Amino acid sequence: MRTAAKEKKDAAEAAPQPAPTPAAEPEKSPKKEKPGKSREPKEGKEGKEKKAKPGAPSEKKVRRPPPDNPNFRYIVRLANSDLDGLRPAALALTGVPGVGLRIAEVTCRLAGINPGEMLGNIPEATVDGLEGMINDLPHKLPPWMLNHPADHATTEVHHYISADLETSRRDDVNLMKMIRSYRGVRHERGQKVRGQRTRSNGRTGMAAGVLKKVAKEAAAAKSKESSAPAAAAPAAAPAPAVAEKKKV
Repeated sequence: MRTAAKEKKDAAEAAPQPAPTPAAEPEKSPKKEKPGKSREPKEGKEGKEKKAKPGAPSEKKVRRPPPDNPNFRYIVRLANSDLDGLRPAALALTGVPGVGLRIAEVTCRLAGINPGEMLGNIPEATVDGLEGMINDLPHKLPPWMLNHPADHATTEVHHYISADLETSRRDDVNLMKMIRSYRGVRHERGQKVRGQRTRSNGRTGMAAGVLKKVAKEAAAAKSKESSAPAAAAPAAAPAPAVAEKKKV
């Protein structure tokens, strides 16, 4: 016989047990956004446009002459060259072929002109005197500051500017070609003149790879011709037999 305790145990096992309640998940803290990045969507091309820096001017400032000078010239003609009148005198003079920054500053000081003064503010008579001072530089400066310290024929000292500079340069190159000097020969061939390396630079004519390819093809064709057996010459046709006439 079953005991009462055993019957109670069986009844408890047969009864449906309630489902276990799931444990509550801990709430996740929201991610902190970095201060430099924003999640706002970009709006087409407007989003790609760069924002102007604070304090930076939106447009470039245009240099304008002082309003109290009605004779300001934007373009100054000097030594067959058009110079910008808005630039300082020393920098504007460098627009003349044959005049560098050093020569320009020395010329301004010899002519009594402030190198920082805008060229358009200088009176026309003073600009003409500036051009005369440039032409008189061989008598004012030492030869090492000039671009033509010794002439081949007259041994005179010159400082060529504008079109005279190109003419003298062309004459010097033609003279070197005529006497067949090393530099003249290099000028004729279009090669570098001042001792630069030419292994990887200064190549002229056809590309080296094209010449190499043509040479390889010619060598391959020649080797094929030599390896092929000589074709047999056709046999000569037998001469027809001529019947000898019997002597009677």
